[in-house]
Amino acid sequence: MNALVKNITSPAYQVITVEPQSVYTGAEISGVDLSRPLTPQAVAEIRAALLQWKVIFFRDQPLSHEQHVAFGKQFGDLTVGHPVFGFVEGHPHIYSVGRNRLKERFTDERLVRSWTGWHTDVTAAVNPPFASILRGVSIPPYGGDTQWTNLVAAYQGLSPTLRSFVDTLKGEHRFTVPEGGGARPEFTQKVAATPLVSHHPLVRVHPETGERALYVSPSFLKRIVGLQPRESEQLLALLFEHVVRPEYTVRFKWREGSLAFWDNRSTAHLAPVDIFDTDFDRQLYRITLVGDVPVGPDGVASVAIEGKPVIAHSVE
Repeated sequence: MNALVKNITSPAYQVITVEPQSVYTGAEISGVDLSRPLTPQAVAEIRAALLQWKVIFFRDQPLSHEQHVAFGKQFGDLTVGHPVFGFVEGHPHIYSVGRNRLKERFTDERLVRSWTGWHTDVTAAVNPPFASILRGVSIPPYGGDTQWTNLVAAYQGLSPTLRSFVDTLKGEHRFTVPEGGGARPEFTQKVAATPLVSHHPLVRVHPETGERALYVSPSFLKRIVGLQPRESEQLLALLFEHVVRPEYTVRFKWREGSLAFWDNRSTAHLAPVDIFDTDFDRQLYRITLVGDVPVGPDGVASVAIEGKPVIAHSVE
């Protein structure tokens, strides 16, 4: 049995109700109204559930942009909507996640592997967001599910020998166009105008729980520092394939008024592509919370190669 499963203990929740959605990943939270300010007890319990289950879900919370932002601020400082792609006009903390977002960036010719599209948000920055909160507004009747994977469980699932090896490694994360082509010119131009490159530990020590997470973001992690190109390619393929194993994941079916709140330090997620085979509308909105600089098992922090840290964005 995975050591993580044996060590899972549920805090004593007094305000919220927590319903796990899989063995390792995801829980649905009820008992709170997110449109109103939360009590300190509710904030503490929601944070505890987030740390335990890595991604938490809320239903029937039809928030406005302003309420969405106010909810997020109770857990930390907010970033600008997206460091490369901007924000919703008039709402600098809000990033639009619309149906055609991926279609506007990529053609059907891009190289697709089993881990294509999986990512941890903005890991090309030296301090990726601590968390992201995504809100469903226009949701198709079926299709369009989002998936998350637990990178702590994935780390525990490696052999002790391989864990000892990856503990020593660093990875280069780049915000760049995908390998194998398929990027549209407009996307390429925006990425080129805002370079982001960082070296992160391949294993990140969680700053709150002390857990070790396999800090691999398939969309952004391009090579392992210090290995020969073929060595890096083969090891990354093994790790990418490993972290998206079904037992580590949870799949969330959206409804209008649903929210997903995930710990970006211990998860990766996958946006859906099946919606492009339908005519259904799909519109969600995301906010992100300012994160710290990752630190590896050796105590060494990440370093920025290009670009600036993602800082708090305040509006007077």
